[in-house]
Amino acid sequence: MSTPDPVHPTSVRLRVFSLNCWGIRYLSKHCAQRYTMIGDLLAKEQYDVVLLQEVWSEKDFDALRKKLASSLPYGHYFKSGVIGSGLAIFSKHRIQDTLRYRYSLNGYPYMLNHGDWFGGKAVGMAVLNIGNTTAHFYVTHLHAEYSREKDSYLPHRVVQAWELQHFIRYTSAEADLVVLAGDFNMHPMDLGNRLLRTYADLRDAYVETPKFDGCEDGGTMIAENPNNDMVPPEKGIRIDYILFKGSSRLELHCESMSTTKGSVPDHAFPYSDHEALTAELRLDRVSQDGVSQDGSKGMGPLARGSDRTAGKLAELVDIVTEARTEVKVGLHCAQGMCYTAARTGVMGLVLLLLELAIAAVPWLALGAPGPFPSVSFYLLGALCFLILLTTALLYLFYTMEIKSLQEAEDQMRQAVGCLQERLRGFPLASPGPPRLGPPGKERRPGGVGPEE
Repeated sequence: MSTPDPVHPTSVRLRVFSLNCWGIRYLSKHCAQRYTMIGDLLAKEQYDVVLLQEVWSEKDFDALRKKLASSLPYGHYFKSGVIGSGLAIFSKHRIQDTLRYRYSLNGYPYMLNHGDWFGGKAVGMAVLNIGNTTAHFYVTHLHAEYSREKDSYLPHRVVQAWELQHFIRYTSAEADLVVLAGDFNMHPMDLGNRLLRTYADLRDAYVETPKFDGCEDGGTMIAENPNNDMVPPEKGIRIDYILFKGSSRLELHCESMSTTKGSVPDHAFPYSDHEALTAELRLDRVSQDGVSQDGSKGMGPLARGSDRTAGKLAELVDIVTEARTEVKVGLHCAQGMCYTAARTGVMGLVLLLLELAIAAVPWLALGAPGPFPSVSFYLLGALCFLILLTTALLYLFYTMEIKSLQEAEDQMRQAVGCLQERLRGFPLASPGPPRLGPPGKERRPGGVGPEE
């Protein structure tokens, strides 16, 4: 069970763990041995909630569940896509309810070397009752970024972040506590990350904590990790997160946060190609007069969300407008690919009809039929049919992609209009919090410093 805080006796402390397990059977290095190490770690440490990603095999989840039966007796595996979402949760507290939402855009099925489409990227939600606190825990894994300079999946990841913040906002209205963890595949100041944090009013545990122990600048993919096939910057990159928010009934504080640091003592390899995250949260119940049990005013995200300042609204307008622009770029590319597929399909159909017409000539001739190159003819006909079938499937896929992008763009347009209308209701001199700066800057724990 969650333990009382010795410094704040009326508060409750909650330990949350998150890890991308890199659990691709027969492909990931030392997969079976690493799952054994992960299970040993989770069984030994006193975690309240564990949120895992890339547990691609349900057999591995069942093995972990059996091993953690005494320390984390409640678990759930979120099924999705062809090979599963890879998302799992373990908890000391009984799981009251679960829900899984699969993102409308998940990459491309023909990109077999990437495979994100087959994983069915999604967000899983679990409802827990921790004492008299209703807690919603979310675990997710967004589409990977395979090229920082030429990221063809950026519109998909932006739409996923847009759908994720919608899912959290509309499913957490009754929650006292909201925690989101996972591999976002986004740097701290990337567009999708800013959209998610700002719109859903989520706080970053790494930024909020006064006490951090881990990799430099909070990196979760580092060069020192031998399992890491990427070539990250010298200081590593931070793409795994634990985000949280309270409510008008509960004030949250991140007491400390830590990450693993690549190597594991007494083992030849790390837990994963990502670093694990642990956040220790303090929960303070807010009294009827709006004062939390530690004496501070209860200004939960729900209260703030209902009374946003002009600066906050203007920031949201800028971020959603930027996201809408990126979605439009993706929409233009998808329309071009759809047109190319349709044109190629028409060419394949014309060739197939021409083949059929040539085959019919001997049957219509009055004289004796001459020699006919049947083998090459049938091979060419099969090729035309294959082209027609492939382009038809691609046309259907790109049409669905266009619909999803158009829907997201329409939602963003409506959101911008609503935010601008609310913004016009504020006086011109209305003060607001400082705006987020350009990508490349974020606050470090205990001070101000550059982003990794």
